[in-house]
Formats: sequence, C-alpha cells, structure tokens
Amino acid sequence: MTSPVPDEAALAELVGTEFPGGEFTLEPWWVRLVNDCALADPDDGAESPVFAFLAATSAMGVSWERFWAWFGARESDGPMAGEVHTVLHRPLRVGATYAVRGRIESARRKHGARTGVFDLVEYRLDLHEPDDGSPAASCTSSILFPRRPR
Repeated sequence: MTSPVPDEAALAELVGTEFPGGEFTLEPWWVRLVNDCALADPDDGAESPVFAFLAATSAMGVSWERFWAWFGARESDGPMAGEVHTVLHRPLRVGATYAVRGRIESARRKHGARTGVFDLVEYRLDLHEPDDGSPAASCTSSILFPRRPR
C-alpha cells in the first residue's frame, strides 16, 4: 500500500526517520560471486566500496518498495538512483557480520527543466564493526522521486 504523496511540510517531517536496520554477513561465497559479476578477481576480497553499499542496502530493514512508500511512491512512478558516496573507514572483512543502521538525512521538493517536479531524498546507512560497534563504512545516497500526475 502506497502512502499519499507528502506535501513539502510532511516531506520535511520524514527527515530523521530511522531505518529498522539489521545485520549483514560478508559470506565468502557471496564476496566471490560479487567479484566475479564485477569482472574482478574472485579472490580480491571485499575491498571495493560496492560491498559496503550492497551490504548496507540489503540490511537496512525495509524493502525498496516500503522505503519508496514512505515518500508516496511506487515502482511504476520511476524512482531513480541519484548519487552514492561511500566511505570505507577500514577494510571490510570477509566472513564478518556488520550491524547496519541509518536514517533519512534530507528530503526536499525541487523543480527541473526536463524532469518537472520531483523529491530529492538523501539517506545514510552505516556499517558497524561486530566487536566494538565502531564505524566500518558509511554510504550516503540519494533517490529522486518524480511527481507526475497519477
């Protein structure tokens, strides 16, 4: 079920919404598979920032459809991935299980010459070390929600 499209005030109220979060284990078979799909050496480990993004979004605690629904959007509305900025605070370890937590950082309505009205939502997901909870990686990403008449 999709929520109604939020007005600008309701959009601002969504800032700070926390993801339920979860855990993600960098299983050796999965790391090898991702490396193979990226045409990297399957034995490269989890050195690429793509591992942080995939782990974080896999364990954010909501489906993409549910996340989009927070903003009154559906797949058929055409949400688009925006920028992704990933910081690896330390190398991710194959076999380690990371806690994932995150929140909505910003949400604002914009107008584009070609796109028309859209909402730009920025969210951050952090991977935390299993032993001491210190940050291992951070992914700050954005999604654009076109606001076409339904």
